[in-house]
Amino acid sequence: MTAANPDVVLGLIAAPGAADHVAGGLEADLPDRLAGTFPGVTWRIERLRDALVDPPALDTEIIAVARERLLAHGWDLTVCLTDLPLRAERHPVVAHASASHAVALISLPALGPVNMGQRSADAAVQMIVRLLGASEETDPRTLGRRLKELGDDSADGGSVRFTAHVLAGNARLLLGMIAANRPWRLALGLSRALVAALAAVVFALVTPDLWRMADEAGPIRAGVLAALAVAVPTVTAIANAHLWERASNRRAREQIVLFNITTLTTIAIGFATLFVALFVLTTVGALLLVPPNRFATAVGHPLSSPDLVHLAWVASSLAAFAGALGAGLESDDAIRTAAYRSWPDARTEQEARLIDGEA
Repeated sequence: MTAANPDVVLGLIAAPGAADHVAGGLEADLPDRLAGTFPGVTWRIERLRDALVDPPALDTEIIAVARERLLAHGWDLTVCLTDLPLRAERHPVVAHASASHAVALISLPALGPVNMGQRSADAAVQMIVRLLGASEETDPRTLGRRLKELGDDSADGGSVRFTAHVLAGNARLLLGMIAANRPWRLALGLSRALVAALAAVVFALVTPDLWRMADEAGPIRAGVLAALAVAVPTVTAIANAHLWERASNRRAREQIVLFNITTLTTIAIGFATLFVALFVLTTVGALLLVPPNRFATAVGHPLSSPDLVHLAWVASSLAAFAGALGAGLESDDAIRTAAYRSWPDARTEQEARLIDGEA
């Protein structure tokens, strides 16, 4: 294998029974289809018969177990075929792709009984595109470069140089994985953290002691406080949900480095988004809740616009720390779902709704 013609290993997991029968056809069909979609990349399919979970199960649970199989077998990407029906908002879900986990999940019941082999092959190719953090409009040459980077295992095995290689060689892949996670939506998924932060904002804005503390804190301290307000909830969420992975072999190490970098960046961006939202809300709240006369009495000088912004900044930082406590109270599933929500493919979901309507 050379860097110009990388070998990308795709794990194909299927539940015993009908799903395994469909996987047999995909094992023979997918290499040619993928080679036509991604020229210059050699595809190797490794098939595994495994139900992964006992029903009933959520898609996030199936994806988590599928990732364990990916790491154990040293695959680059994984497509799972399940015979379990998956639904979202009363509609059947055909396929989900989690770019961070490098796992795609296809629900065969949602494909309908007609032409299942063709439909499953189409869905598998579309989900592999999604695993690369791309859309249908992405230039195929760009996807080819990402796959070549993914399949190039010629880097040095040392940990420091290895990490540098992953960062430099897979930059586009990392950005695609992070974008696919939509990290700015993380704050909406962590309800307890958000409620804790908002409660802390209200308390901070009506506390004269905090007014004085904010007035005494300079720009450097305020900046450090804000950085910690993002870092602490990030570490808390990762530790609480046990999202940081460790490598057992070299090929798995590359997958895990990509996953851990994506994990850290996704959650950090999510909490940074929470901080920005809190800052905007706190600034509005300060205008309503901080009486200028009482502020002047407590602090010793009139309330100015810079003072108001500075107070909102410090209050938001403290509220984000309260959000870290709220994140610690979230369940593992809530954090994983918020951080790694699997986004369905529009075309396959539209087809599923048509099938559901015909039924």
